[in-house]
Amino acid sequence: MPGGYPSVLVVDDSLVQRQHAAMLCRELGMDLVYEASDGREALALLSMLVLPPSLLIVDLEMPGMDGFEFLEELHRLQVFLPVLIASSREQMLMNSANTLGKELGLPMVATLAKPLCLTQLREALTNRLPQQAGRARPAPLPLTAGDLDTALREHALKVHYQPKVDMHTGLLRGVEALARWTHPVLGPIPPDQFIPLAEQSDLIEPLTLSVLDQALAQTAAWQTRGLNLSLAINLSPRLLESPTLVEHFSAQVAQHGLDPHQLMIEITEGSLAKRLDVALNRLARLRLRGFGLSIDDYGTGFSSMQQLARIPFTELKIDRSFVSEATQRPHLQVILRSALEMAHQLGLVSVAEGIETLQDWRLLQTLGCQIGQGWLIAKAMPGDDLHPWLRGHRQRLALLRAEPEDLAAPTQQPD
Repeated sequence: MPGGYPSVLVVDDSLVQRQHAAMLCRELGMDLVYEASDGREALALLSMLVLPPSLLIVDLEMPGMDGFEFLEELHRLQVFLPVLIASSREQMLMNSANTLGKELGLPMVATLAKPLCLTQLREALTNRLPQQAGRARPAPLPLTAGDLDTALREHALKVHYQPKVDMHTGLLRGVEALARWTHPVLGPIPPDQFIPLAEQSDLIEPLTLSVLDQALAQTAAWQTRGLNLSLAINLSPRLLESPTLVEHFSAQVAQHGLDPHQLMIEITEGSLAKRLDVALNRLARLRLRGFGLSIDDYGTGFSSMQQLARIPFTELKIDRSFVSEATQRPHLQVILRSALEMAHQLGLVSVAEGIETLQDWRLLQTLGCQIGQGWLIAKAMPGDDLHPWLRGHRQRLALLRAEPEDLAAPTQQPD
């Protein structure tokens, strides 16, 4: 059966549409097909079933409890089942439901227009396996500032590196340094849990400086082997308040024998909200010394363009939320095209993160994006794994290149 879904619950107030969807699911080999006429009936059924369905097909416009309310109730009840939205309403409304589901941590499979057809349903379920359909937020772990402080003092936080490649040639251009922590008891700790903990407990400065020192040392080691790469590192808004920030970054880069131009400092728009005067002072001085400045997660805030006019950025990094579904959502393509054109007009290097499929890659190539990173290229990896990855990556260059017949011979990359 497509996507490995053996059972399904179809939630639709239209008897005809509901039975049609149920029939298609049976044709696709689903052994158990349940039906409900609205959200309330579906929740009552789910509470009684010993074996819950592996998929929910949900309409949006229903009396009693509509599709949006149903998604909220699933989240409230901690029922994280894969959801496929099927509706006759406009695509933008379906996209909103899909976004809401993801924000609630539900595994969202796809959005399809009614009436459903067998080919579209099979394709949607095949392309979106349950473990890939959504990224539910992990439950908070019982961590304390003391745990993190101990990890820092024992050098337990390590740095992994995600490759950034030229979108025209596929060649490696740089890496982004990302902190990783494996707790001796709790195992791997997600960054979205230990980074906020560090910021709340005044440990963000030692954490950032540890990542910076490790990453610069690794970049210098690569350089001795002939691999000259740029290094991107995320800067917490808390560090923009440090009066020694500029001097420390400059000293660390010099100590490792690198050039400031090799370091790209990524700043989220939210970092600039509280004390623009302080942030502007630090960032302008860093730029004066040759460091690159990237506005990270571009498009997720309300004043990104205003910040571009204030801060001497050299790079614009487009948030993954505008990349991951752009091939299916035309309005996202409009936003992408606008952002990339603006970056070009301002003389900024354009970077897209979160590229997970070849379709994402091709679209961004067509729109003129310059640098890309994401799981299609590689996940973040330990520094020692970069050279083996690079040898394998060379075999994919022909697939990734936009117009192979028009390209000059590629620059040789060292082993």
